[in-house]
Amino acid sequence: MARKSNYERFPAVRISDSAEACALGWDAIGQRLRAAIARLGQKRIVVAVECYPGVIEQDVLPSLREQLQPTLIVRAEDGMLPPEQIDALAQRDVTDDPVFGHLTQLQLADLFDADRSSANAIKMRQASGGGPIIVYGTGAAFGEYDILVYADIARWEAQMRFRRNEISNLGVENRDLKWSLQYKRAFFVDWRVCDRHKKLLLERIDFVLDTNSRVEPKLLAGDTFRDALRQTARRPFRVVPFFDPAPWGGQWMKEVCDLDRAATNYGWCFDCVPEENSLLLGFGDVRVEVPSIDLVFYQPRELLGDAVHARFGTEFPIRFDFLDTVGGGNLSLQVHPLTEYIQDKFGMHYTQDESYYLLDAGDDAYVYLGLRDGIRPSEMAIDLELAQKSANDPFPAEKYVNKWPAKRHDHFLIPAGTVHCSGANSMVLEISATPYIFTFKMWDWGRLGLDGIPRPIHLEHALANVQWDRATDWTRHNLVNRVEPIAEGDGWREERTGLHEREFIETRRHWFDKRVPHNSTGGVNVLNLVEGDEAIVESPTGAFPPLIVHYAETFIVPAAAGDYTVTPHGAGATQTCATMKAYVRT
Repeated sequence: MARKSNYERFPAVRISDSAEACALGWDAIGQRLRAAIARLGQKRIVVAVECYPGVIEQDVLPSLREQLQPTLIVRAEDGMLPPEQIDALAQRDVTDDPVFGHLTQLQLADLFDADRSSANAIKMRQASGGGPIIVYGTGAAFGEYDILVYADIARWEAQMRFRRNEISNLGVENRDLKWSLQYKRAFFVDWRVCDRHKKLLLERIDFVLDTNSRVEPKLLAGDTFRDALRQTARRPFRVVPFFDPAPWGGQWMKEVCDLDRAATNYGWCFDCVPEENSLLLGFGDVRVEVPSIDLVFYQPRELLGDAVHARFGTEFPIRFDFLDTVGGGNLSLQVHPLTEYIQDKFGMHYTQDESYYLLDAGDDAYVYLGLRDGIRPSEMAIDLELAQKSANDPFPAEKYVNKWPAKRHDHFLIPAGTVHCSGANSMVLEISATPYIFTFKMWDWGRLGLDGIPRPIHLEHALANVQWDRATDWTRHNLVNRVEPIAEGDGWREERTGLHEREFIETRRHWFDKRVPHNSTGGVNVLNLVEGDEAIVESPTGAFPPLIVHYAETFIVPAAAGDYTVTPHGAGATQTCATMKAYVRT
């Protein structure tokens, strides 16, 4: 099934042919900061080093001390509430559930104590000496400062640091907590309050410090950083994908995406999840890594388009990811919450409608989707309960859920409330709305998670959202391969493949062996090359640099890009190619 790899795992947006804009390593970083301090020509200089959660103090602060020789170092965390009070505030949104919480409405300022912050300010006023004052940590930018350095990190790297027990949650010391619970607290609280804070600072940042690598920090001037984001928001680009094992994980991505062949499996690839992915900005042979969500925050209208921005704000609403079960197992049998449920219970304003597009499939591949005709909800609920309580009573999935044969390029639509899961021996491109954490597992086939512990099952949530009328005939007619010809031209044809009317994402497939004209139509487009070795994305007017994409790579076309074309290229020049395109219906 798998093919020779030409997948680019570390795509970069080329900003400049010169590396001079980037300071690489602490000596060069110190030189840039000292020059900025000297230009101010003041006796008293305050350098605020604002940190996104996950930045490791030992990696940054000792080197800043050595390079800048400060008169005083003030830790912003000394102005925070005591850890037990922060725990109590966070717990309201974190809840006792092992997976789900409520998106906090807290602001970062709510975690700070007025008296403690005043004590920090007094220390700074009383400081004397010839060196600068450094205010370091999350919340450093609350006070007065002369230079603002933002130490940033992508959420994916922060997750890896949780797993390695390297960091704690915001304002507390909890490295001994299970990493999945640290991640949950960050998802519902830490990242939310710090994202709100970051959005207020983006226009004021003097320097961005890339701390994703613990051994190779990089520094960009704020103006250079903002210009790079403006350039990116007007041209097609890719974010940096990341890969993760899963209890059901497979072997296909190892070959196609050129991953570690010795790894047990890879189940996930997040190929377009800007909330979690990073963005590589290329300056000559140097690449600066920033969270791709920074682009959404700083250039939302240019990236998303006016209508999408008006509806979703600074959230990227479309997600593309891979689910690899080739040589693996079934995903958990699951359902996603209805819109009103996710709003009422979790504070999200839209839900995870989705679809499965089969990039590849074995002869025996299948998808569980929709309920069988004539089942009784009460009996299904009883059998699900029994399956959780006794290993001797596995859930008879095929008694209740349709099992559809699946082959390459099939498209299965999954509006929220529909029972579903991908079966073994499939390679799925999942096209969905973004709030991916809200998956209600109903049955996990009696297996253990990667940690050797059964994964949480969410029957109460699931049964409250199952749409029992989505039975066999309805599913066949509404959710399986709804292909509709739309248009054709010289060497190309366009098909509508969904999604369902209840979903806000529209998907179009283009088959082509010549150039295909596209337009962003005022909204962000997300595409994947689902057939063919290679294609090139170009502007008919030369408005942006060409982007070469390879098989299975996802790329984003911002609303501001306008007209663009996709053409077979290189190894794919003589092949029939295909893209899947998703955009928000307006």
